[in-house]
Amino acid sequence: MNTIKSYIENHKNRFVEELIELLKIPSISADSEYKKDVLLTADFVLESLKKAGCDCVELCETPGNPIIYGEKIIDNNLPTVLVYGHYDVQPADPINLWESPPFEPIIKNTKTHPEGAIFARGACDDKGQMYMHVKAFEYMIAEKNLPCNVKFMIEGEEEIGSKSLSWFVPRNKEKLANDVILISDTGMISNEIPSITTGLRGLSYVEVEVIGPNRDLHSGLYGGAVANPINILTKMIASLHDENNIITIPNFYDDVQELSKDERNEMSKAPFSLENYKRALNIEDVYGEKGFTTNERNSIRPTLDVNGIWGGYMGEGAKTVIASKAFAKISMRLVPNQDWNKITELFINHFEKIAPKSVKVIVRAHHGGQGYVTPIDTIEYLAASKAYEKSFGKTPIPQRSGGSIPIVALFEKELQSKTILMGFGLDSDAIHSPNEHFGVWNYLKGIETIPYFYHFFSELWVK
Repeated sequence: MNTIKSYIENHKNRFVEELIELLKIPSISADSEYKKDVLLTADFVLESLKKAGCDCVELCETPGNPIIYGEKIIDNNLPTVLVYGHYDVQPADPINLWESPPFEPIIKNTKTHPEGAIFARGACDDKGQMYMHVKAFEYMIAEKNLPCNVKFMIEGEEEIGSKSLSWFVPRNKEKLANDVILISDTGMISNEIPSITTGLRGLSYVEVEVIGPNRDLHSGLYGGAVANPINILTKMIASLHDENNIITIPNFYDDVQELSKDERNEMSKAPFSLENYKRALNIEDVYGEKGFTTNERNSIRPTLDVNGIWGGYMGEGAKTVIASKAFAKISMRLVPNQDWNKITELFINHFEKIAPKSVKVIVRAHHGGQGYVTPIDTIEYLAASKAYEKSFGKTPIPQRSGGSIPIVALFEKELQSKTILMGFGLDSDAIHSPNEHFGVWNYLKGIETIPYFYHFFSELWVK
């Protein structure tokens, strides 16, 4: 029987080539123009699961993009692992900042990835990490050493809030019944220092519109006499933080769970270089809420950020107008205990209240989700830790993430299941940014590590 390392060595070129073919399809869920490509990607995932060895594979229709479900049930007396991932990707904008076309994957050597990294939108988030599970499963089937039952649920709307998944899960509890949910949509500290994500922030995402006069106006004839929606919007946004970068929305922090001094001290033990952090981002200094470190600000504290702002004339040259409307997209990352619906309501009430009478304000809630903390005293955490130890030769560090996977809290509520987050990406992989990439070494290391999790979890599990 081949070991996982020898199997990867024998098939690594094919593994990489298959991922590259998957990355060529622009499955952008946020843009309806790519609907056909989203469906092509769903078909690709479905066929991949069939070829890997699932006995049953279904394309499950939803009110939105389809969910791909697959399973291999070998013995009902054995535990069941449910693998979750997503096949949709973020928009590639701004295209001009990509060094190579976002949907024409290429492999380049970098300082961080001397063995090469695949540059393409979705390479790390989440096509590359999702596909690791398909290939790890393929190995266990091919070598006849699958130790438990496996189910796959791969969706196509994670980047736009997983609305259809929220519809699908409560309607398919029996189909999705499991003993643990396994997700690779996070990262680790470095290739030398593995880590397991133990906390995720929640999310509230809104779009605001400030409406002034009934048409764009000449800025000379009307300037100074009529409210400029862009000026008003920027003032309103600026007022959402005080001089210490604390969010000013009343009651915003009411449910924030403050970590103890001991917990914060434990967090501080994770290797981190502020100078390297600044150098990697090409910034002079860090920024954020007073009284907290950089790693605390981006993981255990809530945030409010403008993700896009527009209005008026944005073409080449000059056009002297007062725009009739201005817009912004705003996201709030939330910590466990903060309810995203409550925060959205607080934001809407506050934003409407601070608007001057000279304009009208509309706030549209887009999507959101709850934060999540994973216990580190469970058998799934121990199994994951042992799996990393086996493949990396080091015990992984538990680490909270600043990112959000809103459906994790949904899974626990609807399926009564704990989730383990085994990510293999790096902070430098530029997810959601131009030049997103995923190290070939990381991709293959994930394929190597995942089967160890199945075996250790099956050994520790008691029905």
